[in-house]
Amino acid sequence: MATTNLSSYDKTTIPNAKSLRFGIVVSEWNSDVTDNLYIGVKETLIENGTLAHNIVRVDVPGSFELIYGCKHLISSQKFDAVIAIGCVIQGETKHFDFVCEAVSLGIKDLNLQFDIPTIFCVLTDTTKQQSLDRSGGKLGNKGVECAIAAIKMATL
Repeated sequence: MATTNLSSYDKTTIPNAKSLRFGIVVSEWNSDVTDNLYIGVKETLIENGTLAHNIVRVDVPGSFELIYGCKHLISSQKFDAVIAIGCVIQGETKHFDFVCEAVSLGIKDLNLQFDIPTIFCVLTDTTKQQSLDRSGGKLGNKGVECAIAAIKMATL
């Protein structure tokens, strides 16, 4: 379990994102969690200078579809970074393992194949409560952390 607040960062160490464009792909599955992660991403990007019209959201049915959604945005060549937002909660079958592995490898492959960074903002928790805690709950919002990673990678 994370022991620090996922929303904490030193704003003085973050490059200004005023000239940057971000594509955000959001899974509709576990939307109570993914919508909160999106809010954390969007608010943090704007707080660090990104203009609201330079943030584009695309929704996909589930976390597995994040890979194609990200590839679609990357192929448009209009973004400085893309963020994949999803939530996979462990159930009673191996489905969790297959989806988590496929999504993590797919995002890794996009980072190797294209010159636009793709940020992994996919919660892979054992319980729904853990996901809620990491998407605006007692542990902060992982979306904030991922937005900061996107800004840093876009300005690398």
